[in-house]
Amino acid sequence: MNEFLAVILIVVIIIIFNNLNNKIRKLEKEISDLHSKIGSPSLQNDEVIKETPDEKIQPQPTPVTYREEVSPNHEKLPPPPQKDWLGPVFDFLKQNILTIVGIFTLVLGIGYFVKYAIDKNWIGETARAGIGFFIGATIILIGHFLRKNYTTFASIITGGGIAVLYFTATIAFREYHLFTQNTAFLITILITAISIILSYYYKSEILIIFSLIGGFSAPLMISTGQSNYLFLFIYLTLLNIGMLAVTFLKHWKSVGWTAYVFTTLYLLFWTSEKPELLSIVFYIISYIIFYIFALYDYIKKNVLSTWDILMLALINFTSIIGLVYTFDELKYEPATIFPIGFALINTILLFREYRKKNAGTSFSVFAGITVSLITIAVALQFKTHLITSVWAIEATLLLFIWKKTGHKIFKTCFHILFPLVIIAQMITWTEYFNAKNLSIILNPVFLTSLVTVFSAIVNLYLLKDVQKDTSANDNSFFEDLITVASYGIIYTALLLEIIYHIQNMHWAAITSVALLFSMYYIFILLLFRKVLHINIGLQIVLIYLFLFLLIINVSITTSSVVTSILTKNLGSSFYLLHLLQWIPFIYIGFKIIPSSDFHKNKISYWALSLALITSVSCELHHAYVLTASRDFAHSFEIKKHFNILYLPIIWTILASILIYTGLKKNIQEYNKIGFALVGIMVLKLYGYDVWQMDNISRISAFIVLGVILLLSSFTFQRLKNIIKNMVDKKDKNEEPTSL
Repeated sequence: MNEFLAVILIVVIIIIFNNLNNKIRKLEKEISDLHSKIGSPSLQNDEVIKETPDEKIQPQPTPVTYREEVSPNHEKLPPPPQKDWLGPVFDFLKQNILTIVGIFTLVLGIGYFVKYAIDKNWIGETARAGIGFFIGATIILIGHFLRKNYTTFASIITGGGIAVLYFTATIAFREYHLFTQNTAFLITILITAISIILSYYYKSEILIIFSLIGGFSAPLMISTGQSNYLFLFIYLTLLNIGMLAVTFLKHWKSVGWTAYVFTTLYLLFWTSEKPELLSIVFYIISYIIFYIFALYDYIKKNVLSTWDILMLALINFTSIIGLVYTFDELKYEPATIFPIGFALINTILLFREYRKKNAGTSFSVFAGITVSLITIAVALQFKTHLITSVWAIEATLLLFIWKKTGHKIFKTCFHILFPLVIIAQMITWTEYFNAKNLSIILNPVFLTSLVTVFSAIVNLYLLKDVQKDTSANDNSFFEDLITVASYGIIYTALLLEIIYHIQNMHWAAITSVALLFSMYYIFILLLFRKVLHINIGLQIVLIYLFLFLLIINVSITTSSVVTSILTKNLGSSFYLLHLLQWIPFIYIGFKIIPSSDFHKNKISYWALSLALITSVSCELHHAYVLTASRDFAHSFEIKKHFNILYLPIIWTILASILIYTGLKKNIQEYNKIGFALVGIMVLKLYGYDVWQMDNISRISAFIVLGVILLLSSFTFQRLKNIIKNMVDKKDKNEEPTSL
């Protein structure tokens, strides 16, 4: 019953399709007759005919070359915007998605039907394979008859038929064992050859891509698990040579890219599974084939397209990774022969451009690739990690090419590769945890970090103008993020190297050195902020971060250092190293902050004042404890004495300085901070300290604080009078003179 209904449904679908097809043909005939009546030109000209009472304006053929349009005011209009490189792909999918889904669904339907027939034992194994080959050939014939009027549709249909042939051959070999592996491989080669011939005959780029995918997938389809790489790569080399010939004849770049992707995946899998000297031969052969493919337009027309440049970059670096990895695994030397050899090839092309005195795109590309390869050779000579170094340099090369050409695809590739560089570098840094007795600087981990640091510095240099160009756009987010990440890479690389070599010291010393380095790193960035083109927002963030680290260092870390000195875990001279933090703090406070926009928000005054109060109070506290304590146990009594007797005096002096500064510079926030500090000091004094003092200390504290407060009050009153007299005198001088 179900089979009967399926047959009826198929007949109904055929009748409906036939009726629709007749109507479409009738409509096409009517449109053709209408065009012939009105004398319309070919629609391919995409021109509109305008008629006037006196004359007819005949449409002109569209020129191939780009022509600048001129406005009525004789002003040149801007060139058309650069097209998105994914646009043609999406256009093709929008126009042919139903065809693609349809042929895929048809193949699945046929497959399910055959499976149903097998389950019912209607056909044997040989008949199953025969049906598969027959259906595939039938679909190809249908595509053949449709090729004249429906080129793209016919190409997709034919590709579906080729796919059916491939899968039939695979199933016949692997599931039914109808023939040997060699026979199966010859059948797949025959299918590939037929499909390539059909592609060339039909002049269909889509069909040849289907053919190449099938050709490269054939070894996987008939694989038995045994690795015969020599036979495999002889086959792939012949396939790539055929690809190169088709590219030269038809100039189909997508064919070369398809072959490159599959060949690279096969080579890298071979290298990772079983590194052997034979793979080096095929790496070099593939490099030559795809380099010729990338340079085809350059040799013929002396131009490099976007995709050609990208191919040049990728084929160099993927080949370097595979070749150097193979040499390292086989313990051969020197691995640097490959980047140097590739650099020489690019140097020849660079010299060719130099002789023509042409400093255009081609010159920049060959120069960038040559310098990158030489840099990789130097890095590998010092035993840096391969993947991290190559990716870091390749990312910088992509950014450099984007800056020189303006093609956004290189910017997109850089945005994709740069996070991978960070991940690879982080994995490299984990070797610090297990490494023992690494030499200072000249060790593989830090040398790899230096390569990444070098590439990050070059990235920052290349990005310095991008932020200006994109300041008005929303696209600057990634550039800002990359800038911050680059500074983070430099900071982390240097910090981890320092920590590794002082890891045997006391933890308080390690923490203190790490914080001191962090503060000086931020200080250097702020010191050279104009040279580094650090934007205002990042400068403010860095200042806040510096103040935060200063507070943490003086309040927590230095206390640990003092404790370690008193317990004889650190020498007393180590405290002098800690005092170096005051140099950047004083410079930032007096030079950098006044010339920046740090004080745009009122909270900045409180942050700066908190850092000043905490630093002065803690430093005096630590110095007093170190000088007055006999040992660690005695330090508790000294700390208590300082907090009760001297800390209120220090806070009072600081509060007076803040209030004086606020009145002199007319900054209300400093006045508020000063009075708030006085309030805290008074609460502390009368709420806690007074009850902990002896009579002598209590009298001394009250007398000293009273004198300080009175002198401060007198100074404030005098300053207020001076300011008032200055304002009155200014107003009097500005009054108009009576006539």
